[in-house]
Amino acid sequence: MLQTGSAAPNFTLPDADMAIVKLADFKGRQNVVLYFYPKDDTPSCTLEAIEFSDLEDDLIKHDTVVLGVSRDDCMSHADFRDKHGLAVRLLSDTETEACKKYGVWQEKEKEGVKKMGIVRSTFVIDKKGTIRHALYGVTPKGHAHEVLQLIKQLG
Repeated sequence: MLQTGSAAPNFTLPDADMAIVKLADFKGRQNVVLYFYPKDDTPSCTLEAIEFSDLEDDLIKHDTVVLGVSRDDCMSHADFRDKHGLAVRLLSDTETEACKKYGVWQEKEKEGVKKMGIVRSTFVIDKKGTIRHALYGVTPKGHAHEVLQLIKQLG
């Protein structure tokens, strides 16, 4: 698992419009809220994405972009975004490249069955590319507001 103060691992992933997004593109320009979630259009993931979208204006005021990452493909992300009017940029990590780098691809147990999956997690990355907060196993409801408070503390 990644620690506060370490360099954020770089990645290159396509977004819902199949445009390529590199973490390095934001370095020196914007803070990044990078959040990993299990699946598009499920109740908790939808709640989390809507809450982040609702705070878009506040986050922009603090030079911050929000990137959501799951294993869903670009088409699924586009449908999810359009269905719920999401403002967050959704990235597709079908090969679990970024998930593994950030330590969110873990064994999970549900109803006695163990399988690999994404542990809902959020990383606050400053303009220098340093992880300022690494939050693993977050609860979706109210999480975006907690993250906004952390962003405000970056100064």
